[in-house]
Amino acid sequence: MTTILFISAIIAGFVILIWGADRFVDGAANIATNFGVSPLIVGLTIVGFGTSAPEMLVSALAAIDGAPALGIGNAIGSNITNIGLVLAITLLIAPLTVHSDTLKREFPVLLFVMALSLVLMLDGDLNRMDGIILFSGFIFTLAGMAWLAIKGANKQDPLEAEFETEYGSNKMTAKQATFYFVIGLIALLVGSKSLVWGATGIAHLLGVSDLIIGLTVVAIGTSLPELAASVVSALKNEHDIAVGNILGSNIFNILAVLAMPGLIAPSQIDPMLLYRDIPFMIGLSVGLYLFARFSQNGRIGRVVGVLMLFVYVAYNGLLVYQNTPGLS
Repeated sequence: MTTILFISAIIAGFVILIWGADRFVDGAANIATNFGVSPLIVGLTIVGFGTSAPEMLVSALAAIDGAPALGIGNAIGSNITNIGLVLAITLLIAPLTVHSDTLKREFPVLLFVMALSLVLMLDGDLNRMDGIILFSGFIFTLAGMAWLAIKGANKQDPLEAEFETEYGSNKMTAKQATFYFVIGLIALLVGSKSLVWGATGIAHLLGVSDLIIGLTVVAIGTSLPELAASVVSALKNEHDIAVGNILGSNIFNILAVLAMPGLIAPSQIDPMLLYRDIPFMIGLSVGLYLFARFSQNGRIGRVVGVLMLFVYVAYNGLLVYQNTPGLS
């Protein structure tokens, strides 16, 4: 009976998180556009932040509840899931063509913040200073994206047109947008609490570490908003938004989501995070960069999607092998 209760809490948490993230992003985007903020800035900052809000709140609440490893696993696992599963499925549905100058700038930023996270954790812990450094980087990145968008306002960037189509028109009044924003935020908090409670309960019942639950079940669930956003954008031929959503989310996952456990509950980290999980995350990201950089006309096709999905399945197979008694 207890197991059913924990599973129900996880499922309910995922549903509420997805619903809340959608309302939160719509409300925030419309509040910004009502105040005359550029759709490009809205897309690069508010939407990217909004789709990472579930991961951020889950990691924060996990740390508050004494399970910082779940939050750390969620941050790293979400990045692996975003590329190995979310982007792979998106590519299988609709091959993407990436040709935006803005996206070309985001790849190096993502690689830099992943390297930074690795360096900060090489000492075997994620402490409060590490959290401060990461979260400061998050604020700096938001400001930098906004500055680059303003600086390039007069340039013809395909991403600008896509964001204008998606977020440029004021679909809501200021009152409606504020209501959606508040309701979405409340739903995110409720969904996060339910998910963390259910996930830690299942982990303790099964004897599985919080890190593994964070890397798998929680990471997949909190990445569902990215999956929905990327697939819809790809089907609308808004290719730069589809890829940019994943890149922006991964940057925010490292800087903001990973910062939460460090700021709230500094702790030692599992050595396997350094030897297994972070290398997988960096490897997938570097692979994506190379495919986007050297493919013809920036086109990333279904073959790349199949390859990424294969790597993701192999990674999860390794987790199962290493954490199943009698196999490893």
